[in-house]
Order: sequence, then C-alpha cells, then structure tokens
Amino acid sequence: MAEHDDEMQDGRSAGLPSDEHDGLPEGQNLPRRGSAELKAILEALIFASPDPLTPKAMFKLLDTEPKEDVQAALAELRQDYERPGGLQLVEVAGGYQIVTRPDLHEWVRRLFHERTTQKLTVQALETLAVIAYRQPITAIEITEVRGVNTSGVLNTLLERHLIKIVGRKPVVGRPFLYATTKEFLIRFGLNDLNDLPKVEDMAEALGLEAPILIERAPTEEMLPLEEPDDEPEGDPGGSVH
Repeated sequence: MAEHDDEMQDGRSAGLPSDEHDGLPEGQNLPRRGSAELKAILEALIFASPDPLTPKAMFKLLDTEPKEDVQAALAELRQDYERPGGLQLVEVAGGYQIVTRPDLHEWVRRLFHERTTQKLTVQALETLAVIAYRQPITAIEITEVRGVNTSGVLNTLLERHLIKIVGRKPVVGRPFLYATTKEFLIRFGLNDLNDLPKVEDMAEALGLEAPILIERAPTEEMLPLEEPDDEPEGDPGGSVH
C-alpha cells in the first residue's frame, strides 16, 4: 500500500488529473483557439442557424473564449465576405446571416421553381408599407389610408408572419393593433426599423402620397394593452378585426 501511495503522490506532483480539479468550471483550462479556428466556427454557426445569429448567442455558444477574440473573428469573417462571390454576410434583425447575393436571386429561384403566386401583391406591399411606417395601427385606419378594404390582405400578411397583433386600441370595439415582425426585418434585409427607406422613396415606389406613410409616434391611447406574443382574447384563429 505504501508503494501505491507513493505512485499516486508522484502522479500529482507530475501534474496528472486528480480529484482536487473536479470542481473547476468546464473549459477553464482549455487553451485559447486561434483566430482562424474561431472564424471557421462562427461561419459554421451563422450558416447553420435558422434565424439571424446575434452576438449574444455567439458569446453564449463560445463561452469558453474571450469576447474580444470572438468579436475579432467576426470582424475578420465580415471582411472575408466583402470579396466578390455568390454569398454575403449580412446583418439583419439584430443578428447575422449568410445569404445569396441579391443580383443572383433569379438563379436561386430557378432552383426552387418559385411560383409567382408566392410573391407579395402590390396591394399587400402597400398595406405592409402603411403598417411599417405608422405602426401600431388598426385595420380601420389602414383602410382609411388606402381607401379599400384590407382584411384579406391583412390575413395574408399574418399568415406569412410579416405582421402581428400587438394589442387592442382602447376605443369602442377594441380593434386589434398591427405591427411588423422580426420576419419582416429578415425578409427585407433590415437590421431594425431605423433602416427603413425614406418615406418619399417608398411612397414613390408604391405610387402613394408621402404623408400617408409618415411614421407617427404612438400616443398613449394606441399603446398595446397586451403582451406582443400573447394571443388576443376570443380570437384563437388570428382573424382580422
């Protein structure tokens, strides 16, 4: 037994694993990864993520690496994607995605045999623009702006997750208030609503008068009465009111 104890002591003095290290946080003694390896990991994570990968998510996934190393690797990766090619690294909805370049979209559509019916109609784009610049807004207010009934268009936009119900306006009937979604930002390549085109440019593109798209700061009476992700009472199907 004495000889065995000596061997154990020799092992500890030589730096071999022992029970006293079991309490250390996982990864504490791991060596720092090189910038090339970190960059490759980030590229794989961004490519594989179904949603834009935020810096916060990157730091959490790479919690064993110093934040400054992750940030430096991300900066190098962004620089790499500035080169001409079929893909680009874009910042949308507060995160990053690897997507095909806009000038190549027609070729990608051929691959997936995209049907023209999958595209948004002019009416849907007009309605979406009104909501984007004047949110939160009710269906009646949208109809007043566009001059036509928009209930069918609103249902289409809800089904495509481009808009959502964010509450009810505290007036007679308590109509739903609509606003754009994260999917809207992703679909149109926007990091946040501050990246929306100038009102004049959007109005000209859609053939609308600029004043009707002017963004309004929500008044107290327009503020949502329910949490954004809550399902409105008495309307499990999400139909338009």
